[in-house]
Amino acid sequence: MIVLRRYMNNNLRNYNYVIGCEDTRQAIAIDPLDADVVLAMAEAQGLSIKLIINTHEHHDHIGGNPGVKAATGAEILAYEAARCVIPDVDRGLQAGDRVELGSLAFNVLFTPGHTAVHLCLLSDRDSTSSGPNGEPVLFSGDTLFNAGAGKCSVPFGGDPDTLYDTFVSRFQPLADDVLLYPGHDYMKNNLAFAQTREPGNDMIQYWQDQVSGCEPDDMPVMNLGQERSYNSFLRLNQPEIREVLLQQFPALGLGDRDVFKALRRLRDQW
Repeated sequence: MIVLRRYMNNNLRNYNYVIGCEDTRQAIAIDPLDADVVLAMAEAQGLSIKLIINTHEHHDHIGGNPGVKAATGAEILAYEAARCVIPDVDRGLQAGDRVELGSLAFNVLFTPGHTAVHLCLLSDRDSTSSGPNGEPVLFSGDTLFNAGAGKCSVPFGGDPDTLYDTFVSRFQPLADDVLLYPGHDYMKNNLAFAQTREPGNDMIQYWQDQVSGCEPDDMPVMNLGQERSYNSFLRLNQPEIREVLLQQFPALGLGDRDVFKALRRLRDQW
């Protein structure tokens, strides 16, 4: 599998992805924002875009759809219930569906919370859609970020309770070696937030040092095992995170859901 990741250099810090089959040179564009950029990415590698997959309906994840479709004739795929908010969807997807193109194959995960119609794509282990050492690959859109979790703005259909359920049911069972490709580069800022939540965690400082000199296009591709060592939203039962939160929220409940929602509320203001 060929994974092309391009930082879009906008204030929202989007990543756009083109995923190519090495055998057929067919490709999938994930969440295209700038059609010209995405088309140039594919052309530079001799790839022909056949599918466009939108993880969700926000403008910075669908803005390039018309241009890519006009240039390539690619089908637009999104979650079935997103048809009413994403124009010209050709194929609606459901949880458990499988998207295949050439030797590429991804399983559709229904991952609401950032919006009500969000999906993620997960490859099989040891397949031609896996990482360099056979690791599964997760394209997580705006649900799971490096060192963070998706925003849950109510006007946009977001809900922190629903996102918590997604983390527990969809992400928690995934293996440590799953490679993470999120929809935005927020890693430095998210690590800074994580440091305020768990100041005694040496892994946070380690990764802050590792990425301090990285430009967005050069950010490392992390796996979920690494994320579980510093991402506060994956470390809800850590005593220090709870102790620091109780200083700000003395009436904080003891459940993981309470901790998740408190972290998300704080990150909204960060």
